[in-house]
Amino acid sequence: MAVEKNNSQPTVVVTRFSAVGDVAMTIPVLYSVARCCPQYRFVFVSRVRFGQLFIDKPQNLIFKGVNPDEYKGVMGLRRLYSELNGEFSPELFADLHDVLRTKILRVFFALDGVRTERIMKGRVQKWRLTQGKSKEPLETTFSRYADVFVRLGLPFTVDFSSLFDGKAAIDDFSSLLPVKGTDKWVGIAPFARHKGKIYPIELMRKVVEKLSQQGVKVICFGNGEQEALVVDGWCRDFKNVISFIGKSNFAGELRLISNLDLMLSMDSANMHVASLVNTPVLSVWGATSPLAGFLGWGQKEEDCIQLPLDCRPCSIFGDKPCKFGDYRCMDIQPQHIVDRIMAKLK
Repeated sequence: MAVEKNNSQPTVVVTRFSAVGDVAMTIPVLYSVARCCPQYRFVFVSRVRFGQLFIDKPQNLIFKGVNPDEYKGVMGLRRLYSELNGEFSPELFADLHDVLRTKILRVFFALDGVRTERIMKGRVQKWRLTQGKSKEPLETTFSRYADVFVRLGLPFTVDFSSLFDGKAAIDDFSSLLPVKGTDKWVGIAPFARHKGKIYPIELMRKVVEKLSQQGVKVICFGNGEQEALVVDGWCRDFKNVISFIGKSNFAGELRLISNLDLMLSMDSANMHVASLVNTPVLSVWGATSPLAGFLGWGQKEEDCIQLPLDCRPCSIFGDKPCKFGDYRCMDIQPQHIVDRIMAKLK
């Protein structure tokens, strides 16, 4: 639905197209800057499906969903620029992605006299981190996002607690879930895009089994048929285990996650999604490291489960194959993870 122009309110167009975890990390910053700068209208441009994450957003923050595949090449991006410029007439452009697609958009806006700024990703520092040349923690992604707006002349403080005021209603999931009593609900998101981020499934199965034996209600999250098959096997073999894969959309998952006592996640989207609804998180790190600045909102290094290996981190995104071939960074005993979970629950 087209948004009416409001020429009396200066507009900031903001772009970040992927991935879901990175888009989730924009929310604390976007909500904060929008609330601190009510005189501006902020238009966040991203993939259509990510709009479900933007719950109870500030009135001056608009989500503009697009399908990037419909705007391929320079001419396609020229068309996207023309549509955004025609609909919103922005004075400022904030590029939170800095990839070829957004670089081209940035040039088009700049040529039209729009002031632009981009995220400084710290690529050299991240390279040094993965090469073992430095072990110093890098600037967080939240800080890098915020700095873009500060450089645009919009100083503010990032102040965010949750997308919900308390726990969200989940009555519509009553056919899938028991009534929440005094029992502990632990969400487990055992999958990630890259192998270097995934705790071995056979070991995670043991974690699920041990939690089940202790009476913890385990609710598993994932995406797609293959992940569903793995989790369905756990549901058959162990009591107190529920699959939520394919049962709802992003918005529904957010509501359920807000009711969890704890989320166990990889260095993946669910770590960030859980932090958006103020749910405690324990995250498992292998090839990647929280030192790179991608830890979830409000989380601390003590919330991370990781091994002190000199070869870590070997990758920023977990996409590089292990040089030893055995992914020894994920050789974490299941009982250790269970102990960390139970201690956190208490």
